[in-house]
Amino acid sequence: MSKPTSRSALYRLIQAGQLAHQAVLVPLVEKGLEPGDDAILFVLGRAGTTEDDLSRELGLPPEALQSRLSRLAERNLVTRQAVGPELLPGFALTERGARIRAGLIEHWAQLEEALLGELKPKQRKKLSAALKRFTELLSF
Repeated sequence: MSKPTSRSALYRLIQAGQLAHQAVLVPLVEKGLEPGDDAILFVLGRAGTTEDDLSRELGLPPEALQSRLSRLAERNLVTRQAVGPELLPGFALTERGARIRAGLIEHWAQLEEALLGELKPKQRKKLSAALKRFTELLSF
C-alpha cells in the first residue's frame, strides 16, 4: 500500500494536476478572461448554440451563464445570433472570439505535448484510460 508521501503516485498526480491547471489559466489571465470562459468559447466554436443548450452542456445555471455571456459580449468575443434550422435566439463567436479560442486550443496542445511528448501513442491512450477510470471511481 502506498504511503501518503511526496513519492506516492497520488501525490504526484495531484501535484501535476495543480500545475497543469495553473498553466492552462495563463492565456486566460493574459486575455483578461476568467476560468471557465474558455469552456464557453470551446463550445461556441463548434457551432452557435442556444443559451439553454449551452447551459446544459456546461452544467451552469442560466443566471450564471447569462452574466458570463454578457461579459464576453461586452468584450466582443461572443454575439447574439439566430442558430439552427429553427433560427432560435442564441450565441456564436465573433472573429475576435474565434481567434482567442484558436490561441487557447494551441496553448492546450502545446501543454499536452510538453506533458506527454515522451510517451508513445499507445502509452498516452493507456494513461488517458487510467485517468478516466480514476475520475469515474472518484465521481459521486
